[in-house]
Amino acid sequence: MKNITTNKEYQNLIGTISQTYENGRSRALNAVNTELVKTYYEIGKYIVEFEQGGDTKASYGKGLLEQLSRDLTLQYGKGFSRSNLFQIRLFYLKFPKIQTVSGKLSWSHIVELLKISDEIEREFYEKQTVLENWSVRELQRQKESGLFLRLSVGKNKQEIVELSKNGQLIENPADILKDSYIFEFLKIPEPHHISETQLESLLCDNLQSFLLELGRGFTFVGRQYRVTLNNTHYKVDLVFYHRILRCFVLIDLKINEVKHQDIGQMNMYLGYFANEQNIEGDNPPIGIILSKEKDELLVEYATYGMNSQLFVQKYQLYLPNKEELRKELETILHNEVSIKYY
Repeated sequence: MKNITTNKEYQNLIGTISQTYENGRSRALNAVNTELVKTYYEIGKYIVEFEQGGDTKASYGKGLLEQLSRDLTLQYGKGFSRSNLFQIRLFYLKFPKIQTVSGKLSWSHIVELLKISDEIEREFYEKQTVLENWSVRELQRQKESGLFLRLSVGKNKQEIVELSKNGQLIENPADILKDSYIFEFLKIPEPHHISETQLESLLCDNLQSFLLELGRGFTFVGRQYRVTLNNTHYKVDLVFYHRILRCFVLIDLKINEVKHQDIGQMNMYLGYFANEQNIEGDNPPIGIILSKEKDELLVEYATYGMNSQLFVQKYQLYLPNKEELRKELETILHNEVSIKYY
């Protein structure tokens, strides 16, 4: 008798059942999470209302959560530690509109967001987590890399508030840029001595983390992408396609300061892709030169009258000094938006 496991139709059946099971399990987990978040919100509401119910109830103070933890743990076991009850209470206080998170974020996401005491910063990470479907680990990484602070550099007060309320909206090329790209996930020991080729290889080896740092909409096309002009071969370090902006994004890596020749070369690449690689519906390509150092004046003069789709941005191999970024943000928002950082 023929072994059924080698039958193609049987393998298709296994695949269909597996996919159906995975989809069903995912829906079930999402449903459980949604109800858990709603339940915790209601519990937080009851705790706060009890605390505010008069002098007698308010006098319990910190002892209330400790007593609740003991009694509820005896009754239900896990889930009611004092720290968890503290987070549940804080959840109700910090998220006045549960609709913004219910069904979109897990309780683990919410706990991570509650660690951010500044309302503007927390609101940004909440919106961005939903927009980009970040895992808890990805959310933690973006917080550690100071994403909100990096995106806020160079913006005015109104733009920072809009960034917080709407997340990072991508409508034009400048929207995909960061003041500095952080490559700490490469784990390059200090002091570093690395070539451009090695940096490129490490970024490709850690493509998932690199795409997370680049942001929403990037899809990888290739590395060392050949451009041939009059039998002369050139190579773009990294080529991506941006699904939202509907255009190619070309990236060249420089381990030292950018020179005017590098800018001219990138402009040539942009011309080539616009005329030779674009198809109907594609927008003009974007060029980003990522460098360790950036001479602002040289870049200004070297790009004078040049393609507005060409950018020179810095990268860092290690996590930024978030306190310095926060001071800069405080200066921008001076006395108009109250900030309290964690």
